[in-house]
Amino acid sequence: MKKLQAPLDETTARSLHAGEAVLLSGVIVTARDKAHIRALSKSSSGEKVPELQGATVYHCGPIIRERNGHEAVAAGPTTSARMNMMGPRAVRELGIKGVIGKGGMSKETHDAMQECGCVYLAATGGAAVTLAEGIREVRSRSWEDLGMAESVWELEVKDFGPLVVAMDSHGRSLYEETEARVRERMRLRAEGKL
Repeated sequence: MKKLQAPLDETTARSLHAGEAVLLSGVIVTARDKAHIRALSKSSSGEKVPELQGATVYHCGPIIRERNGHEAVAAGPTTSARMNMMGPRAVRELGIKGVIGKGGMSKETHDAMQECGCVYLAATGGAAVTLAEGIREVRSRSWEDLGMAESVWELEVKDFGPLVVAMDSHGRSLYEETEARVRERMRLRAEGKL
């Protein structure tokens, strides 16, 4: 299993291949629908978006408890397809090199990932408490007005995961490959060959 430092850079992203398992240490940021919309609106207006610029973005709405600061109680992945409409622009305009989530993203987003050197890392759905154990510190919160789940949280992580490279910058997508295998099995079954 590879151990990587976040935020990911292009060289690291391009070194990864679909199917590899990784653990992340360093800094990641959470962002869901509203954060993506705000970030891209700011970017379109020529504003800098330091909250997400060059970040490794985790599609997550964490549950954060205030106790002598902030503590992550649960941090499971959100379905990434919710960000498909904004995915290509986010990768291109914000310089994102790593996305963590569940369920994969659109072909258009994957095309942007290949172009810009970005990878999609799949986190296990339903493992919110276990994933939160990899969060060492909640460093900051931006865009608090969006609410707990939609705020951008900067998280310091240590051996966060395991995560699987599900969409790489070389054109491979485990989601597309699985769908192709299923379609082939269905075809063979329909033809009585299975």
